[in-house]
Amino acid sequence: MPVGIVLRRVPGVTQWAAWSWKATGVLPGAADANWRVLRTEGDMTEYHATTLPVELHGAETEAYLHGLAAQEPALYVVMRESVRADEPLDIVLITASPYEAQDYADSGEEIIEKIAMPAAVMAWVLDFVETHHREEIFKKRKRDKKDIGLVEDGVGDARITQMADVYRAPSQAKKERLQ
Repeated sequence: MPVGIVLRRVPGVTQWAAWSWKATGVLPGAADANWRVLRTEGDMTEYHATTLPVELHGAETEAYLHGLAAQEPALYVVMRESVRADEPLDIVLITASPYEAQDYADSGEEIIEKIAMPAAVMAWVLDFVETHHREEIFKKRKRDKKDIGLVEDGVGDARITQMADVYRAPSQAKKERLQ
């Protein structure tokens, strides 16, 4: 589903940042845009920065369910500082998966913004989840029956050279050298 991303620019509050940027909304089904000005009030300007597709994958339905069950379901916009002067931010991704957003947040390189999910997008994601979600059955792992405290006499350190194929225990090798 194509979704337009709305960014708001306001003057920065420190001497090191001239502008402060925040993702404030989405436009479901929006056409392509390239930093189109939507609204200006004083020093505040809102842009329709770009339109990206929200892609849903059958393997991530658990993440979508988790996001839909939140107090306020959200879409997540992943952005990076741009190297181009004409675009202040590169918008990398928009996703409905809180797990995917967390993966991007772990690197610390990207800016992740949480935006309230519109009702139309919520219905679309819910329909997808109802169609593709398969509950995974929990399987408890069983321990193997190997005795980890077992001591085998005659099997020792592989670094000790000897004529036989069986390793000699280091303590026995030491005793033999002392004799």
